[in-house]
Amino acid sequence: MRIYTRRGDKGETEIIGRRVGKEEEVVESYGSVDELNAFLGWVRSLSKERGEKEVVERIQRDLLVIGAELAGDRTHKIKREDIRYLEKEIDKRERKLPPLHAFILPGGDEIASAFHIARTVCRRAERRVVALSKKKAINKNIIAYLNRLSDLLFIMARYHNFKEGVREEEWKG
Repeated sequence: MRIYTRRGDKGETEIIGRRVGKEEEVVESYGSVDELNAFLGWVRSLSKERGEKEVVERIQRDLLVIGAELAGDRTHKIKREDIRYLEKEIDKRERKLPPLHAFILPGGDEIASAFHIARTVCRRAERRVVALSKKKAINKNIIAYLNRLSDLLFIMARYHNFKEGVREEEWKG
C-alpha cells in the first residue's frame, strides 16, 4: 500500500466512510489532537525516566482514542476513569512540589520545555474540540480529558524541573 492516494489533492479527506473538507472543524479538532500526540512522542523520546515515559505513552494511546472518536469511530471511548487517571498523576506529583505564588515563565530544561509546548498545544486542541461541540454532539469526557491533560502537562513540566534542580522563573509583571 502506498502512503499517497491523491484523493486529498482537492482539499477533502475521508473520515469514517465520508468525504469532508480539510478545513472543517472536525478535521481541525482531530488534527490538533494528532499534533499534540506528536509533541508528546517527542517528549517521550527525550525522557530518561521510565515512569514519565509510561505516563506519556498512556496519554498518547488515549489521544488516539480521542482522535478516532472525533472522526466518528465509536469502537473505543474516553471514559471518566481515563480522566481520573490524569487526576491521580497530577496529585502524585503536585504534592511534592513547592506551592506557586506567582505565574512562572514556561521553560526549564529541554524536557520541561517540551512539556510546556505540549501543554499549549493541548489547550489549542481543547479550544478546537469545544468549538466542534457547539455544532456536533461529542463525548463530553473528551473536553474534560483535554482540560485535565493540560493541567497534568503543566505539573509534569514543573515536577521535571523540580527533580532536576532547575529553578522556576517567576513572572514579574
